[in-house]
Amino acid sequence: MLGYIRRHLSLKLFLSYLFVILVGVVVLASSSDLIVPTAFQRHLGDMGAMMSNRMGGSQAGLDQSLFDNFRAAVTEALSVAVLAATLMAVIASVFISRQVVAPVQAMMAASQRIADGHYGERVRVPGDVARGEMDELGQLALSFNQMAARLERTESMRRQLIGDVTHELRTPLTTIKGSMEGLMDGVLPANEETYMQIYREADRLQRLVNDLQELSRIEAGAYELQRQTTTVKTLVDSTVARLQRQFEEKGVSLSTQIPQELPFIKVDPDRLSQVLLNLLGNALQYTPPGGEAGITASYQQNEVRVAISDNGIGVPPEDLAYLFTRFYRVDKSRARSIGGSGIGLTIAKHLVEAHGGRIWAQSPGAGKGSTFVFTIPLAS
Repeated sequence: MLGYIRRHLSLKLFLSYLFVILVGVVVLASSSDLIVPTAFQRHLGDMGAMMSNRMGGSQAGLDQSLFDNFRAAVTEALSVAVLAATLMAVIASVFISRQVVAPVQAMMAASQRIADGHYGERVRVPGDVARGEMDELGQLALSFNQMAARLERTESMRRQLIGDVTHELRTPLTTIKGSMEGLMDGVLPANEETYMQIYREADRLQRLVNDLQELSRIEAGAYELQRQTTTVKTLVDSTVARLQRQFEEKGVSLSTQIPQELPFIKVDPDRLSQVLLNLLGNALQYTPPGGEAGITASYQQNEVRVAISDNGIGVPPEDLAYLFTRFYRVDKSRARSIGGSGIGLTIAKHLVEAHGGRIWAQSPGAGKGSTFVFTIPLAS
């Protein structure tokens, strides 16, 4: 029962109102009990003095006087009791109101500090978080802290992005500039190898810019899906054909197991191919020479499930939840030998969800490979 009360703010407020009423009743009754006898005795004394002066008065006048004095005593007692009860009810209401309003005020102050850029702000969560014994205010405070944590993480990734993009841009620009200076000074020969080096670095720059532009468009929803009825096998075969040579050059074997009897899906072939390219590109990038990667597909509960697996470097458990967050990379080092812009998986997530599907990652741990799975609903 106590746990139920702790988890419901409305019940707490109802009980607090009953408590205020109870306080008023108790104070009123106590005050009346204490004041009425004294007031009655005083008024009875006044009446006795009046009776001594009116020994010759009538019985009717005496009864009226007795009633008037009794009523005056009760009125006096009730007046004092009402004042005392009102004062105690106000004190109890202020105390209870502060208990309710204080967490809200704390969240308002913390939200203002977060708006000013202090993303490390957190508020106290009333209740027992471990046991789940929180009322609506406790749940609100917990959600507020989770939001603040996400904002802090996003801000940290934004700062990391600035450094990463600067690094990614600086390296090819430095190479291009150095090569051009070498050509102008006659230090480098004007042959195919020099021009190919400049071209590769310019292509690297273009890929980064294209990725950033594509992410911006997708997150803003500035595109429309051109849905067509097709099969997963058709999409996988065309994607594998585009990457097969790169897998062979690196020495990574690529296998596919796509059943012919899979039902049709209605998707944007270009967008879904982009998802497959991103996931297969990741498998190629993070699998060392001699490794293996594969694509499988199956039909489950009115949707087609596609899985891209590899036996590459794997993903630590603590990083799995953040893989699809933009600009997040497991390898934080800028001096890494592998790694892209950190936005390919974010693009894939948005495109899969735009089709009404889901995407997630699985990995036993670092050095044990990983599997990326996404689902697509069947064509209706």
